[in-house]
Amino acid sequence: MAKRRLRTGPTAVLPAKPDPDELLRILQLADPSARRDGDDIVASDVRVCAPVEAPAELTGGELEQAWAVRMAAEGPLPLNFFDRYLAEGLAFRLNGLAVTRGEVSDPADGEGYGPAVILPARPTAEELAPLLEPQEDDEFAFVAGDIKAVLVPEKGQPPAAQEFLPFATELTAIELRGDEPVKLGTLALELSEALNGLAVDRWRFRIDAAEDLVPPA
Repeated sequence: MAKRRLRTGPTAVLPAKPDPDELLRILQLADPSARRDGDDIVASDVRVCAPVEAPAELTGGELEQAWAVRMAAEGPLPLNFFDRYLAEGLAFRLNGLAVTRGEVSDPADGEGYGPAVILPARPTAEELAPLLEPQEDDEFAFVAGDIKAVLVPEKGQPPAAQEFLPFATELTAIELRGDEPVKLGTLALELSEALNGLAVDRWRFRIDAAEDLVPPA
């Protein structure tokens, strides 16, 4: 019965039972208003079910011990795949794996993905000039050394950026791409400071330090 329940939503599968306070702290990086509801946590209409011990075959034997934290959407999601983002972002921070529709993935293997800076309005080229250089053939593309940056409309409303929502008509994201997570995180934080934005990882969890983009040892 428990195993069948685990298949009904994206799930973070962790190598150890997480501390409830740490679980809430991490989820509040994605949704500052996340709160406890009994043994569960509710984050933007997603119920994050209390950890349950799971069989090793849930991850194909990748984890000898497994604690499963299942996501169950209870209403409209603030952005597409938010329940999956919660599962993957949680697994990344707690050295676990994510299971979605029976497929196991390691969020730490996400090559080609980087952080973003969420802004309440599209910045001008002049505002970006101190940190980014424009590419001549694309008005939405910029570079900073070997880091690529692209301006894109932010689809949906990430709960981590809810402080912008009362007055923002359309959020804009500066998405960063590169091979060195710490360099990406450093630039994301510099941009967020310069432009009064919010630095987030690819799952739209707030980051407070460049090292937040590095998988735990």
